[in-house]
Amino acid sequence: MNILSIESSCDETSAAVVSMGGGRRILSDIVASQIEIHALYGGVVPEIAGRAHIEAISRITY
Repeated sequence: MNILSIESSCDETSAAVVSMGGGRRILSDIVASQIEIHALYGGVVPEIAGRAHIEAISRITY
C-alpha cells in the first residue's frame, strides 16, 4: 500500500509518497519553498503565499 502525504506551512508546500508494503520506504519527498518570493517583502504575505501554494501543489504532485 502507498500513502500520499501533503503538508503545507505558511511558506512551504510538500508532498511525499511512502510505501508500506514489506517495510516502510520513502518513494518520493518534494518540498516547494516560497522563501525567495517572501524575501522581497521582508516576510510572509498571506495573499501571495496562498497563490504560491495553489501553483506549487500541482507541480509537486504531478
